[in-house]
Amino acid sequence: MPARRVVTGRSQEPRKRFAEELRQLRATRGESLRRLGEVLGWDWSLFAKMEKGETLGGPEVVQALDQHYGTPGLLLALWELAVGDPTQFREKYRRYMTLEAEAMSLWHYGVSTVHGLFQTKGYARTLLSAGGMSGEELTRQVEARIGRRELLMTDSAPPFRTILSEAVLRTPLPNVGEWQEQLEHLLTMSERQNITVQVVPHSAGPHALTNTDVMFMRLNDGKTVAWVETGYSGELAEETAAVERLQLSYDRVRDLALSPVDTRKFIMRTLEEAPCEPSI
Repeated sequence: MPARRVVTGRSQEPRKRFAEELRQLRATRGESLRRLGEVLGWDWSLFAKMEKGETLGGPEVVQALDQHYGTPGLLLALWELAVGDPTQFREKYRRYMTLEAEAMSLWHYGVSTVHGLFQTKGYARTLLSAGGMSGEELTRQVEARIGRRELLMTDSAPPFRTILSEAVLRTPLPNVGEWQEQLEHLLTMSERQNITVQVVPHSAGPHALTNTDVMFMRLNDGKTVAWVETGYSGELAEETAAVERLQLSYDRVRDLALSPVDTRKFIMRTLEEAPCEPSI
C-alpha cells in the first residue's frame, strides 16, 4: 500500500490552505495548467483561479483533482472546510479533518449517528438540515460529504472499523426510502475488504463510551490521535496517555459488539423491519 500523503506546515486558513495544496500538487507533477485542463476536461483558467484562491470550484472538479493526484478525499476535505465560514471551524476541528484524510488506518465508535464517510445523501441532508443548514450551503455540504467517501473506495484506502451503538440503527429517517437506502449502503460498505462494521446491542448495557463518539487515526509516523465528541463539543486528543485510555475503552466496547457477520444479519433484520414505502 503506498504511503498516504502528509501535508503539514502550511496555512491554517482553509481557503489559503486549499489553494496552496493545489499549487504544490501540480508543481510536484511538473504539469502545466493547460495540460491539467486537457487531461481533466476543464478550462485551464478554472485551475489557475483555484490556485490563486479566487474561486473554490465545485465538488466534481475537486474529486477529479483528488483522483488525478492520487490523494483520495484529501482535497475534498480541504474544500469542504474552505466553502464554509472559517469562523465556524475551530483550529482543532480543521486539523482533525486533515488528519482523517491522511490517516493510515481509522477506527470509530458512533453513539448516535452513522459516520459521515458512511452516509448517503438523504441521511446527510437530514442531519445537516436538522442542524439549521439550508439552501446552497446545504447542497454544497451534502455533496462534499458524499464526495469524501472516495477516501474509503480506492485501492490504497485505509482500513476502517466502525462500531455503532444499536441506537444508531433504531433512529430512522422521516423518509422511509432514504432510511432503507442508508441501511443498504451500510451493508454494501461492510462488504469491502478494508471496512469492518459492528454493532453494540442495547443488551450490552452501559459502557465507557456510552455517551461518546470517538475516531482514532493512526498517522504515517506511527502516532495515534483521537477526535472525541460529546454532545455539541469536540476535542482532539494527542497526548499518549489520553489516547491510550480511550483505546482501552474502545477495546472493551469492541468486546461487547456483535461480530461483523452477526452485525450484517442485524442490519438486514432492521432493514426487513423498516416500514415499506406506501404504494401509489
